Amino acid sequence: VLHSLRYLHVVVSEPSPGIPQFMSIGYLDGIPFTRYDSERGRAEPLTQWMKDGVEPEYWDRQTQINVGNQHISARDLEILRERYNQSRGLHTNLRVSGCDLLSDGSVRGSERHSYDGRDFISFDLGSGRFVAADSVAEITRRRWEEEGTMAEAQKNYLNHICPESLQKYVGYGQKELERKEPPDVHVSGREEHRTLILSCHAYGFYPNTITVSWMKGGETLDQETEWGGIVPNSDGTFHTWARIEALPEEREQYRCRVEHPGMPEPGIFAW
Repeated sequence: VLHSLRYLHVVVSEPSPGIPQFMSIGYLDGIPFTRYDSERGRAEPLTQWMKDGVEPEYWDRQTQINVGNQHISARDLEILRERYNQSRGLHTNLRVSGCDLLSDGSVRGSERHSYDGRDFISFDLGSGRFVAADSVAEITRRRWEEEGTMAEAQKNYLNHICPESLQKYVGYGQKELERKEPPDVHVSGREEHRTLILSCHAYGFYPNTITVSWMKGGETLDQETEWGGIVPNSDGTFHTWARIEALPEEREQYRCRVEHPGMPEPGIFAW
């Protein structure tokens, strides 16, 4: 994947201070670069290059689009609560949509919906069909396919609008997106019940392509390793970690291996 564009839309049934009813965040190559939420009521840039790249009218249009999405999402959430025959309370509906630009020049698009943390419905771009995860989602799938416009709108967005937007945003942030910042790696350990837990943390790296592995005597131990996600920092870099359990007396045999585009060669780190 050369570049990726994702939009995360979240609607909750019971908003509270700090948790808006509706929120939408755009991610370019994993970096949050635009945001809208129902508390602020306006689409805003999250990076300087996005602020500098687009005309002010862009934010007016994005605000209007998000206000429309907010109303539709809140209505859909209430419909799903009733279809699942659930009581009132906190319920969530999440939608992730976007596209990837691959190294061979092709584009891959996807859209997924989930309700209360469970898969609900997704769109398969290859077949041009919606895929339901359960019987309630099947109702939605049939209705969307009978209307006939949803699948066409999805195909148009994923095949044309999304890739064009991706290319445009990459152009705005190219200098920032093509930089390489190597990770700052820290290895730590602690003993619990005669077991040594070794942790390897990588901080402040960019881009988000990284491999963190635990090795014992030259052998990579992927099966025994627990990994954290690759998480964005507020400064546009990322952090991640890998953890493994070991026998305290074998501590000297373990090494953490880190590979990243910003490093001239893979680094080997010990506690």
